[in-house]
Amino acid sequence: MIYHLLYPLSDLVSSFNVFRYITFRTIYASITALVICFLLGPWLIKKMQALQFVQPIRTDGPETHNSKKGTPTMGGVLIVFSVLISTLLWAKLTVDYIWMVLFVTAGFGLIGFIDDYKKLVGKNSHGLPGKVRLLAEILIALFISCLLYLKPGFSSNITIPFFKTILPDLGWGYIVLSTFIIVGAANAVNLTDGLDGLAIGPATICFVTYLLFAYFAGNYKIATYLQIPQVTGAGELTVFCGAMVGAGLGFLWYNTYPAQIFMGDVGSLSLGGALGTLAILTKQEIILAIVGGIFVIETISVIFQVGWFKVSNGRRIFRMAPIHHHFELKGWAEPKVIVRFWIISIIFALVAISTLKLR
Repeated sequence: MIYHLLYPLSDLVSSFNVFRYITFRTIYASITALVICFLLGPWLIKKMQALQFVQPIRTDGPETHNSKKGTPTMGGVLIVFSVLISTLLWAKLTVDYIWMVLFVTAGFGLIGFIDDYKKLVGKNSHGLPGKVRLLAEILIALFISCLLYLKPGFSSNITIPFFKTILPDLGWGYIVLSTFIIVGAANAVNLTDGLDGLAIGPATICFVTYLLFAYFAGNYKIATYLQIPQVTGAGELTVFCGAMVGAGLGFLWYNTYPAQIFMGDVGSLSLGGALGTLAILTKQEIILAIVGGIFVIETISVIFQVGWFKVSNGRRIFRMAPIHHHFELKGWAEPKVIVRFWIISIIFALVAISTLKLR
């Protein structure tokens, strides 16, 4: 909005020409989201406490989590709101990719909001029925996937990390893959959200990584030099990523151990859905498994735990899944688990960025 209001005036006031630069608008989208979180965070925490919107604690979880009783939840509302406002203020709104990623962020956030609300009203950990929630997620992801597939000029080829000449064309199968990536990413982040700051830290690192991918994909010269797919308009997604980074840091201010507020499903689903959508829009689909490696590990730990439990008559691989609870039950202090997972996330991000040259 600011771009559309002020950049046209650059012919009269030359300093307004700065609004044409994606880097400038990305920085201020990040700062705007951060400031919104700082300003509204205390109010939201008090409001959720007054409404008694507090996180139900799992009875089968680690005993140390009993101290978290009474902590308000649904803090993801703050993330979604600050990202939407910041992106609408600083992005070039004629780029349809911006509206696609905002639609997924808001849509998955709404699903998470309803899920959280039902849990709070019922005062237990049961929200939307799993099949209903999954169906809603698939419908949103499928809608965006179909729009992309039908978009003139958008390629249904996928990029394989480490291989610059292997670009298989999936045809209509790309719709299936992109739907799976968006829904899978949303639920992977949701599974990771179990400790103070555990999900928002790696998610912010992922958005920093895709900020670079979006900028590179949208710049013809850089994309050509790196031999990655050039996506016209993808550069504007840098602004959205910047807003996500600012919102992530702002939310972490209140979510860091010991948390003053939890993000809830409204936060984790919107973050994951946005991340999966960015992977599709920037044509860096498969590499998301490396960028978000910590989310993949968490998801695999749950799959293996459940699968082995069923086929082995009740035996377990981990003391508890997702795997962050396993380390808690081994005696690791919660901050140690969180920071070490952040470190692993940074390593995964660096490896992912290195693949741009290792081709």
